[in-house]
Amino acid sequence: MSLIILVSLLPLLAAIIVAIGTRSSQTRRAKIAAYPISAAFLGAIVTLWLVATQGPLTIRFYDPSSLSMLAFPIGFYIDRLSAVMMVLISGVGTIIYTYSLGYMYQDLHERRYLTLIGLTTFVLLCMISSANLMMLFVFWQLLSYLLYLLAHNHVHAATLAGAFRTFTLLRLGDVAFLAGTVLAHHLYGTLEFPDLFAKATETTVTLSPLPGWEIDGVTAVTLLLFIGGMSKSAQFPLHVWLPRSLYAPTPVHALLHAGIINAGGFLINRLAPLFGMSSTTLHVAFVVGTMTAVLGASMMLAQNDIKKTLGFSTIGQMGYMIMECGLGAFSLAVFHLIAHGLFKATVFLNCGNVIHKARMEPHVPHTDHQAEEEGFSQLTWLTGFVTTLFIPLLILLVTHGVLRIPLLESQGTVIFLFFIWITSSQAILTLTRLRAVASWKVSAAMLLTLLFIVFVYLFAVESFTSFLYPNPKEVASYFKAAALPDWLFDVIILTATVLTIISWSYLHMRTHGRTMWTSAWIDGLRIRLYVLFMNRLYTDEVYQLFEQTIMRLVHRLDKWKQGWSR
Repeated sequence: MSLIILVSLLPLLAAIIVAIGTRSSQTRRAKIAAYPISAAFLGAIVTLWLVATQGPLTIRFYDPSSLSMLAFPIGFYIDRLSAVMMVLISGVGTIIYTYSLGYMYQDLHERRYLTLIGLTTFVLLCMISSANLMMLFVFWQLLSYLLYLLAHNHVHAATLAGAFRTFTLLRLGDVAFLAGTVLAHHLYGTLEFPDLFAKATETTVTLSPLPGWEIDGVTAVTLLLFIGGMSKSAQFPLHVWLPRSLYAPTPVHALLHAGIINAGGFLINRLAPLFGMSSTTLHVAFVVGTMTAVLGASMMLAQNDIKKTLGFSTIGQMGYMIMECGLGAFSLAVFHLIAHGLFKATVFLNCGNVIHKARMEPHVPHTDHQAEEEGFSQLTWLTGFVTTLFIPLLILLVTHGVLRIPLLESQGTVIFLFFIWITSSQAILTLTRLRAVASWKVSAAMLLTLLFIVFVYLFAVESFTSFLYPNPKEVASYFKAAALPDWLFDVIILTATVLTIISWSYLHMRTHGRTMWTSAWIDGLRIRLYVLFMNRLYTDEVYQLFEQTIMRLVHRLDKWKQGWSR
């Protein structure tokens, strides 16, 4: 029990060490504060081992049976999901804090910044280890305030405007989250996670918000909670706060990927038994996640700023994660969450060095024009084509014929295989940029990439899934609840196959000096789409117009009220 409390409180202790004291000892205190955060990381590893070997750990500083109304009960419930997230957050938080000691060394407000880093880590750890939905909501909301403060340079107009936009949009999600929390307590009389899941399973409630319209109680609760997850995880159309927050110091965005931007995926997994009872909510999550993944990736390709490119890449990956949750692949979403958090945090910490080098030397990045003109060999193209099309087909046949897995009856298995295929295809297509490398080396890299991705995903399927969700029936129930109509599922796979074939064909023809015939209206549409994505779908302008309309309406109401009172 002491270990659990210490893991959460040590980052708070680090924040206090930095905040309290004289300015002359600030540097020494900042370095000392790194030790409590590092100790929290070690404690999180020990906690993970204890949970894995002894089961979930629960600490409550209240009696759940004595709570007759909504209150703020403080307690900790750490299962395998929470323990894994604690290791991720405390580990990345330790690296970011240590990195920030040098990064913010000459900043006038270094003390405030380092204090906020420690405080944010503390809030994240408390959020993912909350014993009930009310405590989770409180710390969820605190993150919204901290994101506003972490913008740091509030004297800069663009930074202040971005911080205000972040605060405003996250408030919308927080209101929906609060409404879902209140509705859950009203319908089931408890906010304790195990009790909430049990009562939701036993009780069937139908709500009628409008005449002639009925909605299941679980669906209403999960949809409201999902809106809260949409705002934190930057899902379309609530994604606009993330690109506007990029003026903050680079380590802030690295910390953002440790747990803040991943909050939507964590929330769905924390409430998996609840979400697993609502096919409607899972289908909504699938549609929203797919749309966000496509639009985020498209806007990323049209950006010309490294931080904006990484920001929209994050939006696309978060859509990918929510889409996995919408398909019932909850453990795959957590695996994606961890891998993306570690990778993108590292990239954000390094992008400052790239920007600095580009400013110091205008010719960076160097371009090898001769390598650009040289095309890749037939061996490279055939290897990529075969590895992305024929080998996945072979895997399907082996899975169905040798392992006797009924693919037509097991949509969940096909979903995992589908993500193996799509991820490997993306990676292998990227390797075609290695023009100055011998073709046999590129082909070997393609094969090794495929084997590595297959191995990683199989690990996610077998080991990680059984670790997070030891009950196979529970996993099967999630896939069953999220099951799509057969025709839609087939269309998705067929579309991905056709797009992969077109990509390789286009690449082959372009390398050999040929082009694919397209109609004139398609070329015009391509240019218009590029401009549209470069301007981020004009969502900022739409939000600004909406805000101006609301302000005009408020001013008119205010004037009307003043005239009426006279």
